[in-house]
Amino acid sequence: MKGNIAQLMQQAQKMQEQMKKAQEELGQIEVTGQAGGGMVEVVMNGRHEVRKVRIDPDIGADLEMVEDLVAAALNDAINKVQEQSQQKMAGLTSGLNLPPGFQLP
Repeated sequence: MKGNIAQLMQQAQKMQEQMKKAQEELGQIEVTGQAGGGMVEVVMNGRHEVRKVRIDPDIGADLEMVEDLVAAALNDAINKVQEQSQQKMAGLTSGLNLPPGFQLP
């Protein structure tokens, strides 16, 4: 019995280290969200920090449209970061028998 607990503790510690490494790697990725056919681009890292915003100078002077496109590009970038995070973490948790809907931080 003690051997099983020790083994489980070792596995948990190893998984925690792998998750920490995966989170560090995700922080290094960069994704580009786009809107308006590429007229607005947002570059974001895996920590959801915006690194760059590019607005095509030919976009026009409609401020409301520009605001909407910036928001759409930000949302696109956020969705891409979330997709990559889920893919990365799925590989770490694939051997676990977690209850349905259970998510690790």
